[in-house]
Amino acid sequence: MKRVWWLVGLLVTGLAVNGLAAEAKIKELYEKECAKCHGSDGKGDTKMGKKLACKDYTDPKVQAEMKDEEAFKAIKEGLKDKNGRTLMKPLEGVSDDDIKALVAYMRSFKK
Repeated sequence: MKRVWWLVGLLVTGLAVNGLAAEAKIKELYEKECAKCHGSDGKGDTKMGKKLACKDYTDPKVQAEMKDEEAFKAIKEGLKDKNGRTLMKPLEGVSDDDIKALVAYMRSFKK
């Protein structure tokens, strides 16, 4: 019986470590690819963020208006203004699951 509990404990620990590694990967990806405009805190108050009028993702109203599907599409395909000027390039070389995790990470900025 002790062996079963030891194996369960090992499995739970392994899952927790994998979860933390995945979370760290997404945070690192955000910092590398998104923070220069959106800011490490999601407020969009960087020099480039202000220039592009990035939204403040700490604002509950902004979060409520943001749809996950739209955020996913913007990350995957990029974003252009009404004149066709590129506001955000598509994020290349990442999986759909990573993009979904980025959207969830952005959701965590809500205060």
